[in-house]
Amino acid sequence: MELVDTHCHLNFRRYDHDRAEVLRRAHNAGVRRIIIPAIDLESCQQALALAASEQGLFASVGIHPNSSVAFHDSVMDELRQLARHAKVVAVGEIGLDYHWDKSPKPTQWRVFESQLALAAELKLPVIIHNREASADVMAILENWAPAAPASLHGRLGVLHSFSASGDIAERALDLGFYLGFSGPVTFKKADALRDLARRMPVNRILTETDGPFLAPQQRRGKRNEPAYVRYINDKLSELHGLLPEEMARQSTRNAERLFALEPG
Repeated sequence: MELVDTHCHLNFRRYDHDRAEVLRRAHNAGVRRIIIPAIDLESCQQALALAASEQGLFASVGIHPNSSVAFHDSVMDELRQLARHAKVVAVGEIGLDYHWDKSPKPTQWRVFESQLALAAELKLPVIIHNREASADVMAILENWAPAAPASLHGRLGVLHSFSASGDIAERALDLGFYLGFSGPVTFKKADALRDLARRMPVNRILTETDGPFLAPQQRRGKRNEPAYVRYINDKLSELHGLLPEEMARQSTRNAERLFALEPG
């Protein structure tokens, strides 16, 4: 069974002491490819360095909304250069975050829209962060999507670690987005999220850990890591009445299509 962890911050310091072991455990669990999203320019460089070091690692480059207060025009030029690296498969993680008061909303909007324009220019999908900002995230995406290049139609990006409403999910699917499910879909009290995941088409679902955060119920309270994406796959297969191997094949095909990965 082959799996893809479509969102793991493998460059973070919490992996520094045992990163090689983390990758070994991931491989043993069937995780053959991992996408490392960036949150600022420093993490862009780190993600690219890691992606270049291992065959199954890939990177995305972008400025997280909580890092957007330091954004200036020259950052866009740097992102453009970094995004041309052969191991870069997306622009992200970008979006809006109204939970933490780290950047004014107008600044977040400007940086988000600028990076969406960059993604369209480079014909790359986007990895979207949305925390307590669903209305504005969707308004911006619905304004951007119609002008996106034809090569991105049906594969505009992913709303990662999805936790919004069914209405937001349907609007995202209508635009051509995928939905990423992570540890919370396994949490004991997450019945509403599981019901939503059950109703989503399996050809639009991605599996992710968002490591080192959001460890699944079986590892709750511990550092998350790519090997644990199997718990997400198992829960999604249960919800859709599929064998784990069938769910893994489908989510892997989804990741390959979205991120233009070579078939495994």
